[in-house]
Amino acid sequence: MSHVNVVPLSRRMQPRDPHEAHRVATPLELFFDLVFVVAIASAAAQWHHGLAEGHLGALVNFVMVFFAIWWAWMNYTWFASSYDCDDVAYRLLTFTIMAGSLMLAAGIPDLFATGQSGLVVGGYAMMRFAMVAMWLRAAGGHPEGRRTALTYAAGISIVQVLWIARLLLEGHTALLVSFFALVVLELLVPIVAERNGITPFHPHHIAERYALLTIIVLGEVILASVQAVQGALQQGAEAGLLAIVVGGLLMVFSMWWLYFKREHATLFEGSIRSTFVTGYGHYLVFASVAATGAALAAAVDLVQSEAHTTARIIGLALTGAVAVYVWCLTAMHAMAGAPVAETRVGVAVGLVVLAVAAVAPPIGVTVLVTGCVLAVAVAHHVWATRPPD
Repeated sequence: MSHVNVVPLSRRMQPRDPHEAHRVATPLELFFDLVFVVAIASAAAQWHHGLAEGHLGALVNFVMVFFAIWWAWMNYTWFASSYDCDDVAYRLLTFTIMAGSLMLAAGIPDLFATGQSGLVVGGYAMMRFAMVAMWLRAAGGHPEGRRTALTYAAGISIVQVLWIARLLLEGHTALLVSFFALVVLELLVPIVAERNGITPFHPHHIAERYALLTIIVLGEVILASVQAVQGALQQGAEAGLLAIVVGGLLMVFSMWWLYFKREHATLFEGSIRSTFVTGYGHYLVFASVAATGAALAAAVDLVQSEAHTTARIIGLALTGAVAVYVWCLTAMHAMAGAPVAETRVGVAVGLVVLAVAAVAPPIGVTVLVTGCVLAVAVAHHVWATRPPD
């Protein structure tokens, strides 16, 4: 007879053991990630179309909406690492956050078109107020961490009310300035709250959660690229596609290898400063991966003569995303004690791929050379870290 998982309606939300053995991502967390990737894919698709049409202002919208997606994902992930009690109430609140991410995804096209979207704000509010409920449960179940939990609940609530009030603003400048002002407030909430006591997160669990989302977003890059290539082949446009396919695969495989060349849990086990830098710095890692997929899809459009921009612009968008990815990993690995030579290689890789795009060769050449440069960086790492004979 198979074992039945009994889920209680409600249990006291107490902290998890930060040193718990064999702590891994739960099926609910994996499901959570997959739902959030829908929003990530929607944001990347809009940047792809904006880039292909030469609307570079779409990059600002991509940066803005990606922050909302990433911030909601990250807040839940860290909370779950500390307080996942897996009762019915916890699961329903998690489903609420997931539903909010889907609502946000539905409003992304409107946000790119007009700069504002009630659906995006509504979806974000649903996610954030569900997190307030989570923190209030933690405050009730964990007296030692009550002050931290209540600070989180109050901070999230205040900033969320300001996000809703932002719907009343008009004008590009007002929307842009208010967005970055509220981003600063969002980033300050955990910094202020954690001064009242560090939440009992599990470093290895957090490292795994970040790694899993990186893998899923890399998979989305492959999916977006394959769909673009399929569309091109159906229309008989094959010239230049082979270089994009080979270069794109080299890029994705190398990006995976470079991410996992070092254990990231040590970055979350160190000082609170390195924890925040690594946690916040992954915004650029996730966003650059998604932007890489968008640029690859735009490169296919250019080969099909369907893009209304130049090879240099798309090439710089692609290599810029790759450079940001490589430089972020280089900085994090340097904090983890990477050799100076490895850091220099990381910096050089970003500069080389940007230089290739600046020369503006055919887009297929840019993609292929970029993939080869990343593959060389992987080969250098393998050679430099090979075991002694």
